[in-house]
Parts: sequence; structure tokens; C-alpha cells
Amino acid sequence: MTAMSVTPLSLPTPDPVAAAHSARLLDHIRADIVAHGGAISFARFMELALYAPGLGYYQAGARKFGTEGDFVTAPELSPLFGRCLARQCRDILDALGGGTLLELGAGTGVMAADLLRELQSLGVAPMCYAILELSGELRQRQRQTLAERVPEFLDRVVWLDRLPEPGLRGVILGNEVLDALPVERFRITPAGPRRLEVVWGETGLAWREGPDDPAVTAAVARIEADLAESLPEGYTSEYVPHLDAWLQAVTEPLAAGAVLLIDYGYPRRAYYHPERVTGTLLCHYRHRAHDDPLRWPSLQDITANVDFTAVATAALAAGLTVAGYSHQNHFLFGCGLMELLAEANPDDPVSYLEQVRQVKLLTLPGEMGDRFQAIALTRALDLPLRGFAFRDERGRL
Repeated sequence: MTAMSVTPLSLPTPDPVAAAHSARLLDHIRADIVAHGGAISFARFMELALYAPGLGYYQAGARKFGTEGDFVTAPELSPLFGRCLARQCRDILDALGGGTLLELGAGTGVMAADLLRELQSLGVAPMCYAILELSGELRQRQRQTLAERVPEFLDRVVWLDRLPEPGLRGVILGNEVLDALPVERFRITPAGPRRLEVVWGETGLAWREGPDDPAVTAAVARIEADLAESLPEGYTSEYVPHLDAWLQAVTEPLAAGAVLLIDYGYPRRAYYHPERVTGTLLCHYRHRAHDDPLRWPSLQDITANVDFTAVATAALAAGLTVAGYSHQNHFLFGCGLMELLAEANPDDPVSYLEQVRQVKLLTLPGEMGDRFQAIALTRALDLPLRGFAFRDERGRL
């Protein structure tokens, strides 16, 4: 996702309806804090802020994606992103003799439409395109997008309330899914790692350092063991406490095929670099990025960069093979991005230059090119993946 960085003080003020909605969620969070003895973990706060039924950011009806929302993702930036993914999916479906595509959280439905259109042109359209989407508002937008762009495939698209039963053969796709998993925040103190908790203070939501927590201590110990050094006093960061369980659940249905996850993040050594002393937590509100997650719950997205080393470790624990890892730009190059650009008509300068602009946004360092990473996890699939033919950086994990 893309957004310009600002300070919380310079954010635009919500309209009265939005402010009232945020106040309702704030009351809900305050009651949860009281029920838990005066403090909750940040992971619990993030879960409520994003996913509380009818109130959380991803459960309410406010527009989130695109120019009218809070951020723009790669599929909204360019159809070339989905077309590249389609080429990787084609190879996998061919190797399996067909199969299903399952997208985790399909946003506006743009990527699904681009994938289906491109797969049709490649002669391997899936018999079923499943979307796991819990937001009713987003389901409606996805259905509208698909009906407008690929109406001939609408009868093959199904929306799921839960993961399918084991036996799925095909590809599970997750673009900017991992960054929205609730994270635990911690700080290194003279007494050791301490969980950062959310409390209700005199002026509203506030932070505090919690007591010694064996789970946090163990998690930080594992991180420091991988780094072969201790994090310095004052260092603040985060980790996903239930990543192993989440990945196990998401991939359990997969009998044969691949999981392709694309998100912004780093391998562990870069994630917990000594200079990244305040962690990676980031909020998006009306195309502005800032670092205050306690502000206006339900009105802003809350994310954290992805520790791809942790993802790879969880994948191995789930019985998967880590089949490839690279920066997004290398993955897209491997999937034929430049060949797709070469198909553009240079005699139509407006269209051609627009596609060149899109390629730059997807691939340049400082844009999405090196901030985003792609990782492939496979099960019962013996196939070199083209997305990592240009460069495979599993050694960085």
C-alpha cells in the first residue's frame, strides 16, 4: 500500500458520522479493557480495532481502498500486477491438471478480475475462484467489480465465510494480508523484555509497560538467538504472536499446490536491525501514513511489516516447502512483466507512458519494488516457480 507520511497532528478531522462510529468502537474497547482488569495487549487492541464485528476497520462500511479510501495496493495501481500473478498461477494449475484459486481478502476485487481475464487469455481459467472475505461491504464491492469487468466468470466465483475443507488443489493467494495480522508490541527494559499494553488513561487510550510475561520473554529470546545478539535497551518492536497457528489454519486445506504471499517486510535480520529502534508499526488514514495506532480506532488501518523469516519458519512447521523468496520487482520480472510491457503499443504514447509509469511504481527501489517481498510455499508440487527464476533470495531468510 502507498501513502504519504505525516504526523498525527496534521491528519484531517473525521466527519461527524465517522467520529460517532469511532466513538462506538472506543466504548467497546474501553469495556474490554475494564473486563481484562484495566489493560489489554496491543494484539488484542489491534484485533478489536480492525475486526470487531460491525465496528472494526475491516468490518465496517467505510471505503478503504483506492483514491477515495486510505491507501492504494498494487492491483489498484496496475493490471500488470494481476497479469504477472496469472502467469505463475497458470504454471501451477497446468502442473496440477487444473484446480482452484483461493484469494484471502480480495479487497475491491480488482486483482481477481485481472487474474481471471488473463488466465482466460492463457487458456487455463480455473473452474472455481474462491474468495475468503469476512466484510460484507467488501464482498459487495468485489461482486460489483467482477460483474463489470469479467461477468462471464461470475458464476465461477464463490465467497467463503470460513476456510474450505482439506483437499484443495491449486493456489492460495494473499496480497497484503500478513501485514494486518495483530501484532504484540514489546520494549527492552533494564529488567528485560516487557509487553506494551493498552490502558484507559485520563485522556483516553494510552500505553503502558506490562509486567514480566513468559510468552514475550520467550519470543524475544528466539529473535535474539536468530540475530546472535541482544536487542539494546529501549528497543521497541513487534511480532505476530499467533503466526504459526494462522499459517497452519490457512494452509491446512491445501492438498497440492502453492501459497503465494506478497507484502511489505524484511527478513529477520533486517526487521530487527539496530537502527529500527521503534519497530515498523504504521497506520493509514486518507492516504496519509503515521505511527499513532490509538487514534480514531475503526477509521484507520493499522499494519506492521512482515518478518518473512518467521513466515518461512511457520511454513516449515506446517509441513510446507519454502519454494521461493524475493523482492516484488524480481518476482514480477520473473513472471514476465517486461514482456507484458513490450506488448504495449508505443504508437499510443498516452497509454504506453501510463504503463511505463505503472511498471516504475511496481518495481523501482523506494516505491513498491524493494519494500514488498514475495514468498512461495508449496505442498506436493515439484515445479520450479517462474516468479523466482530472475532471482531467488531464500538465503536471506
